[in-house]
Amino acid sequence: MAEALQVPVLFVSEPIVLPGMVVPIELDDAARSAVDAAQASQTGKLLIAPRLDDRYPTYGVLASIVQVGRVPGGGAAAVVRGEKRAHIGTGATGPGTALWVTVDEVADPEITDETRALAAEYKKLLLAMLQRREAWQIVDVVNKITDPSALADTAGYASYLSDVEKRELLETEDVAARLRLLIGWTSDHLAETEVNDKIAEDVRAGMDKQQKEFLLRQQLAAIRKELGEGEPEGSDDYRARVEAADLPEKVREAALREVGKLERSSDQSPEGGWIRTWLDTVLDLPWNVATEDSTDLAAARGILDADHHGLDDVKDRIVEYLAVRARRAQRGMAVVGGRGSGAVMVLAGPPGVGKTSLGESVARALGRTFVRVALGGVRDEAEIRGHRRTYVGALPGRIVRAIGEAGSMNPVVLLDEIDKVGSDYRGDPSAALLEVLDPAQNHTFRDHYLDLDLDLSDVVFLATANVIENIPQALLDRMELVQIDGYTADDKVAIARNYLLPRQAERAALTVDEVTVTDEALHKIAADYTREPGVRQFERLLAKAMRKATTKLAADSSPIVIDEPDLVAYLGRPRFTPESAERTAVPGVATGLAVTGLGGDVLYIEAGSTEGESGLALTGQLGDVMKESAQIALSYVRAHAAELGVDPAALDRRIHVHVPAGAVPKDGPSAGVTMVTALVSMATGRNVRSDVGMTGEVTLNGRVLPIGGVKQKLLAAQRAGLTTVFIPQRNEPDLDDVPAEVLDALDVRPMTDVAEIVALALEPAADAVTAAA
Repeated sequence: MAEALQVPVLFVSEPIVLPGMVVPIELDDAARSAVDAAQASQTGKLLIAPRLDDRYPTYGVLASIVQVGRVPGGGAAAVVRGEKRAHIGTGATGPGTALWVTVDEVADPEITDETRALAAEYKKLLLAMLQRREAWQIVDVVNKITDPSALADTAGYASYLSDVEKRELLETEDVAARLRLLIGWTSDHLAETEVNDKIAEDVRAGMDKQQKEFLLRQQLAAIRKELGEGEPEGSDDYRARVEAADLPEKVREAALREVGKLERSSDQSPEGGWIRTWLDTVLDLPWNVATEDSTDLAAARGILDADHHGLDDVKDRIVEYLAVRARRAQRGMAVVGGRGSGAVMVLAGPPGVGKTSLGESVARALGRTFVRVALGGVRDEAEIRGHRRTYVGALPGRIVRAIGEAGSMNPVVLLDEIDKVGSDYRGDPSAALLEVLDPAQNHTFRDHYLDLDLDLSDVVFLATANVIENIPQALLDRMELVQIDGYTADDKVAIARNYLLPRQAERAALTVDEVTVTDEALHKIAADYTREPGVRQFERLLAKAMRKATTKLAADSSPIVIDEPDLVAYLGRPRFTPESAERTAVPGVATGLAVTGLGGDVLYIEAGSTEGESGLALTGQLGDVMKESAQIALSYVRAHAAELGVDPAALDRRIHVHVPAGAVPKDGPSAGVTMVTALVSMATGRNVRSDVGMTGEVTLNGRVLPIGGVKQKLLAAQRAGLTTVFIPQRNEPDLDDVPAEVLDALDVRPMTDVAEIVALALEPAADAVTAAA
């Protein structure tokens, strides 16, 4: 270590001065004092140290003053030459107002073979970078430097090094360590420069390609003009629209291919028209547009509850869908999972229960757009998949049009009346729906017209149907089935009070102060004026009452109260009265329960016998299944006549089974026990109890087999005024879905043997009644 020196110190923020550098420094008052003190000293040296915010510097550079003058702006400046790296010691005293310090010069280290190798590697990197910048004069200067320490300190001029990195070089005494740092930094910078240059070259090449294409198009336009063909109208506009549109990469490539065909075609080509139509369709689709789902589960459930009474299964399913998506978003997972992530539900139930209007409520709860696709009567497969583009008048299918109409890729799509889709020589639309409604496939749905993959995995599909049996099994298997079986009388009154009555009063321009309908009147309407699972007819009757009230108010402005006795004046006589007692007043009539497209209903089965050849006659437009049930029932009664108390001679006559009304086709596997009961009643002369209804299929040995539609049948039994209902034992779990008020009103008895049903359903024989008396 050389002898310690006392020199004035000049703190600078920039530039960072290393040994060997000659740099100009602007002088403020403190710097001017340091320069003056240095010029007045014997050595003429001063220490240039970096100004640090967090600590006192430990290293600086001893420098000599080359020149003092002024910069072009008029301020004072000095040109200094860095000479030696120095370690800053303690403070010292000296003449003038400058700050003096004691410094120790850092001796030049011994040069080793490793240091020379590192210097050679750094020089190679440095020359490569300078040659890339075409700085040939600096290349010559660097080539002449042989001292490794001096070579390392030339990094003070490097613009790609930060002040922090240059300070680290200043504070590193070991030459080999300095060279290692510089090799790492320079290598990183050189690699980054190469990448940036490649990107710039690619961009320049792309621009050159665009300019070349522009010139070629201009030449092509000139050639067409000379040939008298002219430029295809709108072709340039389509290219600009495609390039500016937010399209997925594969869609953009397909669209640009079609634009190229349009540009090469002439005005006389018929291909140009359908290419333009196709491009318009593609550009109008919201490929990368999606609405944001609501994350407030309570608010979503509140919207559903405000719009619809009951229907808890559907509401729970929608809230669960939202909860899963919200949780995936909270955990940083992809909200849309692609394959298998879609929601496809079919709402099955009778008319008037709110299936279609539920779709709009679901869309509002999710915060999505809503679009309805009516499928009733659709027989052409192209309505779903679209036409081939080469056909005249070709259009995309209804699914693609629904996405375009919704304006987003995640709407709620209601496929209304999916059970009424037909098929003919134009194809089977229900088969085309298999891909649309399959969560495992619809992420790559391909429309014939678009011929592009369309991701439907984020669409919520809600299909509605009245009769599940009319939906092909393969299609039904792809959808999540939600049964909406109808409303109880109390449900109907609640719906009328909260939804129907306010809506119809508003349409009739009435207020609650002008017209009031009592709960007794609403119960009377539900019981005797309508006998439907839904509330559509109920609403029509309320609308009729509101119109009559409006007419009455025109003559007399007194407030109107519609009570139960007033209904005849507003709605006429009740349309329905209990008829079970009347129908079963004679032997041979039993009350069954059935499910139709309009919901559950009671079904009276009549059996009679006449003189003649033994045989069975069936009337009432029965289907094959019910005809077979009648044959089985008769065979069972004949085989077990003694057990049932039937005289075999009563069955050796011509048996006639009739199911009114004769104008309505009927079929289904649930009338077996009712037919057995009717036949035994006819043969024994004992009436069937008027308060009893039954459902279930029967085997030849008398076993009662399970059936479907238990909830709808029990609702129908309650509406018809029955009090006891026999159902198959294996249908007992279905009672969990039946409203509690229905189970309270009915005595539901699960049975396994039809003989037990017959014994309980028939009234006692006349002689037994007499004996008991």
